[in-house]
Amino acid sequence: MARFVYLDHAATTPVHPRVLEAMLPYFSEKYGNPSSIYGIAQESRKALDESRETVASVLGCRPNEVIFTSGGSESDNTAIKGGAFASKQEGNHIITSSIEHHAILHTCQFMEKFGFEVTYLPVDRYGVVSPQELEKALTEKTVLVSIMLANNEVGTIEPIGELAGVTKDYARKSGKNIIFHTDAVQGAGAIDINVDRLGVDMLSLSSHKFYGPKGVGVLYLRRATPFMPQQVGGGQERHRRAGTENVAGIVGTAAALKLAEEARETNAAYCTRLRERLIDGISARIDRVYLNGHPTQRLPNNVNFCFEFVEGEAILLSLDLAGIAASSGSACTSGSLEPSHVLTSMGVPARLAQGGLRFTLGSDNTEDDVDYVLSVLPEMVEKLRALSPLSARK
Repeated sequence: MARFVYLDHAATTPVHPRVLEAMLPYFSEKYGNPSSIYGIAQESRKALDESRETVASVLGCRPNEVIFTSGGSESDNTAIKGGAFASKQEGNHIITSSIEHHAILHTCQFMEKFGFEVTYLPVDRYGVVSPQELEKALTEKTVLVSIMLANNEVGTIEPIGELAGVTKDYARKSGKNIIFHTDAVQGAGAIDINVDRLGVDMLSLSSHKFYGPKGVGVLYLRRATPFMPQQVGGGQERHRRAGTENVAGIVGTAAALKLAEEARETNAAYCTRLRERLIDGISARIDRVYLNGHPTQRLPNNVNFCFEFVEGEAILLSLDLAGIAASSGSACTSGSLEPSHVLTSMGVPARLAQGGLRFTLGSDNTEDDVDYVLSVLPEMVEKLRALSPLSARK
């Protein structure tokens, strides 16, 4: 392959060299179990404590409000189940949105089997959740609200501060405690994830989305928030998540999050320039394409288009042959023949949604990468459309 261009950073990112360097000693030299008391174990314990402090400094919270998990899906599962089950005596109503990641949607469906009622809020054509719709959905039985910070497919950034404010206002007026959780997996390193400015009680992160290792995540749990541990069997994570900690992964997560936050504004500006170059180029070179997501309130690295008369999977295969890695949607639903639930929730017709394609940029991409995509994509789409019976009828 003459050239490789990686444009699927929403799916995963390479581990930053400085992150790998920070992790390496904890695989072989400093391998002690942090729950033990002797010297080598206490080296691991110290690394764990320092990592927790680093993550807390980025989130703007207390170190003891940080729980390390195996990734974003576990953090989401734990937030929904742990918060709702702990609050069941107060009510059985959960509110989420129709465009959440399946780690949230499937968990909410799971909770319905245990007597919980779930409201799936609609979104507008840009994928935005309305604070007014949320306010109308709140009831005296509501115990938990979970709305993602930014959508993983179309990049729309939700008004989390306003949504959390509506929830907390209702809770105060009704004398209730309603937990507000946000899946911020796509937000780290791109937008502000300070928990007080967001106004959230729980927040989920996944390390491999911000140049950290796979298999490690974070769940922020605000002090005094109702919570029932979902993994028991040990006293780790202050009895909130049993199991020997992945010290190397946690060290890498903290290092990656710190680096991502330090470079956030610079990288966001850089990716936004590349994003607009790609959006403008596709719009100018290819007809019958439709940009998905909010035109301005979107992640700086996200470009999502629907290409009429062609399937996104077919374009992906052509791009792959040209050395370009992209996606037709969430990596967790790759291979599904169903149109994206995010696009259909936004009102995109199923036929058009099948032509969805997502490019997500990273700090390692260049203008040359974007221009290469623009040099090969139009011809690919034209050839695929020529084979489409729908296109022939137009």
